Amino acid sequence: MKLYNVIKKTGFLLALLFVSQSCSSGNDASDETPIATAPSNLSVTVEVIGKTADKPNGDGSGKVKLTITASNATSYKVVIDNKSQDITAGDLTYEFTTSGTKNYPIIVSAYNGLQFVSTTTSVDVFVARKLLWADEFDVNGAPNTSKWGYNTGTGNGWGNNELEYYTTRPENVIVENGILKIKAIKEEYMGSHYTSARMLTKGKFSFKYGRAEVRAKLPVGGGTWPAFWMLGDNIDTAPWPACGEVDILESVGNNPNVNHSSLHSPGRSGNTPDTAITTVPNSATEFHVYAAEWSPQSIKFYVDDNLFYTYGNTSSSPFNANFFLILNLAMGGNFGGTVDPNFTNATFEVDYVRVYN
Repeated sequence: MKLYNVIKKTGFLLALLFVSQSCSSGNDASDETPIATAPSNLSVTVEVIGKTADKPNGDGSGKVKLTITASNATSYKVVIDNKSQDITAGDLTYEFTTSGTKNYPIIVSAYNGLQFVSTTTSVDVFVARKLLWADEFDVNGAPNTSKWGYNTGTGNGWGNNELEYYTTRPENVIVENGILKIKAIKEEYMGSHYTSARMLTKGKFSFKYGRAEVRAKLPVGGGTWPAFWMLGDNIDTAPWPACGEVDILESVGNNPNVNHSSLHSPGRSGNTPDTAITTVPNSATEFHVYAAEWSPQSIKFYVDDNLFYTYGNTSSSPFNANFFLILNLAMGGNFGGTVDPNFTNATFEVDYVRVYN
């Protein structure tokens, strides 16, 4: 009887153990997470919008279309133009904005859970310059006051011992037949012996990085000093030279057909070492394009798209903030030099001023 009870109890315990193990085994199976299948057969095609035989790098829009396929992929990560984008479908349209033709690397990864596969490719893309601001001087009369203001008076020689008195009179500044004319005149006016004009976009337009250009024909005469240049927009709180100055066009009648491009900054102002010259034949009888292309890395100076000077920009320079534009025709001074005693008048002619991205 005791033996029977022991067997009975043992059987019961074995049954409990079996049931317990069965339940435990079932729970373990249900808790297992299936391992995702790694993506494979990753393929990337890049279509440059507007690409033709004549335009192998696109139509200038900077747009490309990526088509991505992969087996077992549920999402994708694309690193393009140093930017990362996550997408679920295999199509992505991207627009580059840096002007010029460049080669851009592209990294594409296909994901399924934590499993992924990657590939790299690259594309050559042409981005046309985009106009940010311009004055074509196509309306006769006074220059557009929504775009230009003026410095007037002598400004105590404007820091350069200049001889002119700047006015807003039509005798000194006017638009005629699509051309802005800034005219220096030998005359007695408000205690000065010469008059002229100095126009600027301060408070109306400024920009940071891009291309600024002027198409101009220069005045004739010893002592004339035409210029197209830029000053830091913070000049009221960071007086010159802390604000920075970029001289794109400077020429003097005492040394004709020579363009000076210079940069002024703290410790490198006045007779700055950051300067270069180039010869511009017939600068007083023909229009030429004077330009600067400005980036965080450099400021490059051109005449008629011929590069003649590159300044290496750095993060510590003042040339990483907004700048405004200036057009003026000075007389004499430290740079303009001696005025020809036979001088009567001279005109600085400007076809247009344009700023691109």
